Amino acid sequence: MSIEVQALLKKTRDSYTTALGILEMGQPGFAVSRAYYTMFYLAQAFLETRGESFSKHSATIAAFGRYFVKPGVVPTQFYDYLIKAEKMRLTGEYNILRNITVEEAELQIQRAEEFLILAEEKLKET
Repeated sequence: MSIEVQALLKKTRDSYTTALGILEMGQPGFAVSRAYYTMFYLAQAFLETRGESFSKHSATIAAFGRYFVKPGVVPTQFYDYLIKAEKMRLTGEYNILRNITVEEAELQIQRAEEFLILAEEKLKET
């Protein structure tokens, strides 16, 4: 596993832990954001194994789907988790008329944890 992938996994774990802490503080909208970044950093880590890096979130997500989900390396549900988490993050950060619920944040954090477990297993092989 490269130094870059290791660094992204550390960043991922930190983001996940932060999501849990923010939710405990009663801020589900911000917790959803950290859950999304947990998943986003994992997508970046997968792409790093191919020497790929993108400056836009949309490009990172699309490339993750193309290189890892479409060929069956990663189950489709994790691509769906990433897309839904991004939408939830945008709602939490920018939609002042819609509040993210605790339940919604808990679901995103649970999905981030599932993604993290899968990624740590898969990335050990690289």
